[in-house]
Amino acid sequence: MTSRSALVSTHVVDGATVRCWTYPAVTRTSSPPPVVVGVHGFRGDHHGLERIVAALPDRTIVIPDLPGFGASSAFGTAAPTPTHHDVPGYARVIAHITRDLDVPSTATLLGHSFGSLVAAHDAAARPEAWARLVLINPISEPALEGSEALLSRAALLFYRVSAVLPERFGVPLLRARLITDLMSATMTKSPDPALRDFVRSEHRRYFGGFTSRTALVEAFNASITRTVLDDADRLKLPTLLLAGALDELGSPASQRALAARITGARLEVYNDVGHLIHYESPARAADAIRAFTST
Repeated sequence: MTSRSALVSTHVVDGATVRCWTYPAVTRTSSPPPVVVGVHGFRGDHHGLERIVAALPDRTIVIPDLPGFGASSAFGTAAPTPTHHDVPGYARVIAHITRDLDVPSTATLLGHSFGSLVAAHDAAARPEAWARLVLINPISEPALEGSEALLSRAALLFYRVSAVLPERFGVPLLRARLITDLMSATMTKSPDPALRDFVRSEHRRYFGGFTSRTALVEAFNASITRTVLDDADRLKLPTLLLAGALDELGSPASQRALAARITGARLEVYNDVGHLIHYESPARAADAIRAFTST
């Protein structure tokens, strides 16, 4: 969490009411502070990146809740071709908000996990909009083919069952505390009881904050069918990859292969962390981001 105050703005994108949090830099300098736009992960919202926000007081940081999650509504369905809750759909949101807020082209785009897919896609589509790209725990291998394919297939079955059940059964199942706690226990690598309790508490508080079952299932399907590799060859801007050696969704070998596909990419692998760098190593990540965005 962070004690930094935020300015909250509202944007309408393809029928979705999108809420966005802007955390002005609190460190005074003679020049305008660098700007970072963050994209949160699957089933999260802006709260998930607040430990990074707290560790970067010298940066202005902008984080929207993606449609269907947190305080943002799902995309509208009235249009002849509705926008889907997938990587291209969410990239449209990032483009819309950065135009609304006049985010400068000197800004850095940052994405965690599922947000890495969205950030990479937007940076590839709009290279003129960004100076740098930071991907935290990037999705670097197909979920159904990677080192944890069995776990991914179990998750796929869970979401498919939850999607076809009547809403009064399916939605509570998707928000079940047992499922949330199991996910937290699996992904948290730190042995520190206080940190493990913190992660579990955060997931309990925000993991069930989706506003639409349809949005949730669409986003999940996107998360297991795409990787950053889909856009890697089109990324032509300085890129920093922060990976966890214990990450179930991206082995070190797959992260190295991803870095090799992105021209001039820099890769840092943290040996004692998995998929939750933003929770377990926010200060280390912030130091890397600060150094990368200061060059």
